[in-house]
Amino acid sequence: MDAPSDAFLWVKALHIIAVVCWFAALFYLPRLYVYHAMSEDATSHQRFQIMERKLYRGIMWPAMLATLITAHFLVDWGDATRHYHAALWFYLKVGLVGLLVIYHFFCGYYRKKLMVDAHYKSHKFWRYFNEMPTLILFSVVILVVVKPQF
Repeated sequence: MDAPSDAFLWVKALHIIAVVCWFAALFYLPRLYVYHAMSEDATSHQRFQIMERKLYRGIMWPAMLATLITAHFLVDWGDATRHYHAALWFYLKVGLVGLLVIYHFFCGYYRKKLMVDAHYKSHKFWRYFNEMPTLILFSVVILVVVKPQF
């Protein structure tokens, strides 16, 4: 197998950075929802709305876009030597990333609902909701590192 080009390695590094940023936001935003749902006063509600908006728009969206764009280039450039499209683990990973994108959009949907009613759902719901990206992260890392042959 040929050594990866410098451009490929730079894009791979940017991809890892984008994934870390995206997951940090995916872990933190629903945690803010937990605290938002538990808050009682108007000042707290306003503070959480600002924090949630800035996290969603300023970190989550750019990190998700950077993750998906760099992933596209990694697959496009790397497929010639790594044969991603011939491996089932790759399609499972892509499916899980698709679920993560859907989860991302649900976070945005719920953010808007919380702006109207902070007690839209209980803090217990948000605690369970907060665990979904963790399960996906474990699965994706195992698929990418182990590359199980089904």
